[in-house]
Amino acid sequence: MVIVGSDSHTCTAGAFNAFATGIDRTETAGLWKQGETWFRVPDSIRIILHGSLPENVYAKDLALYIIGMIGSSGADYLSVEYHGEGVKTLTVADRMTIANLASEMGAKNAVFPADDQLAGYLGEKYEGIWADQDARYLQEYQIDLSGLFPLAACPHHVDHVKSIDDIAGTVIGQALIGTCTNGRLEDLRVAAALLKGKRVATGVQLLVTPASREIYLEAVKEGLVEIFLTAGANLLTPSCGPCLGTGQGIPPDGINVISTANRNFLGRMGNPKASIYLASPATVALSAIEGKITSPASTRGKSKFPYHIEQTATVTVQASDNRYANHVWNYQDADNLNTDQMFCR
Repeated sequence: MVIVGSDSHTCTAGAFNAFATGIDRTETAGLWKQGETWFRVPDSIRIILHGSLPENVYAKDLALYIIGMIGSSGADYLSVEYHGEGVKTLTVADRMTIANLASEMGAKNAVFPADDQLAGYLGEKYEGIWADQDARYLQEYQIDLSGLFPLAACPHHVDHVKSIDDIAGTVIGQALIGTCTNGRLEDLRVAAALLKGKRVATGVQLLVTPASREIYLEAVKEGLVEIFLTAGANLLTPSCGPCLGTGQGIPPDGINVISTANRNFLGRMGNPKASIYLASPATVALSAIEGKITSPASTRGKSKFPYHIEQTATVTVQASDNRYANHVWNYQDADNLNTDQMFCR
């Protein structure tokens, strides 16, 4: 099945062994009439996972590890396949987080196999589509999950990845748990377990955005919402919300934000004078309690992210720029213009 949507994180459905990708909004509207579209068949990357994630290390940490390793354009228009014994240790919720972040490495899509984990989630087994034994790949990477540790994407690029140990102690003013990346029930459970019986630090605003109405209702039934509210968090309506700077949660000037969302471009959350860090629900919840970025790992202070790629320059487009000519918005000189800048202009 081919799934397309006007959000670039439509690729989340790759967790269900589907080819899923984001397309332009105008093209999406055109599909209502035409019922078809076209793609260039992408080349593929194979990522082979070994072992299992250590305690207090999560799928978000794995996704950030990969992005920090290959860069935000390291998989441009490529299909990312996840292979290896380590895949079996990842729940469907884990896979949704990892597939969701495929667009942050430039990928056309990401996909997981139709295995026993997926069958257990769906309640039935079905025959999926997977790579041939002799499939050829443009690139191949091997990752030992047992060697990973808590990570964060630092301002202002998602591939500006560092260990939490390296940035521990950074004072925060806002924390966000949820959105389409880490707003599933499993994510909320992790955060609630840390917040239970605790209070959010003075001066910190903690926002919780479940990924869907159904998840919100389940969180109510399980008592997770009561834990969040008692801890001093604010529960928001399921939506993109503060992730892209709409509604409640736009940070004030000079604030450091730690978030489980998927992007941290300059101005992403609605204020270019704020700085956004991306991390796992556990790291965000613990940081909200402490009022500063804090690692959920039992052993702290020693982890170093091993990759140091050249950072993409931050492009700024001034409001005074006159770029509309001949009925076209012209940004051809603005290399690496991100979607938020396109949207805002």
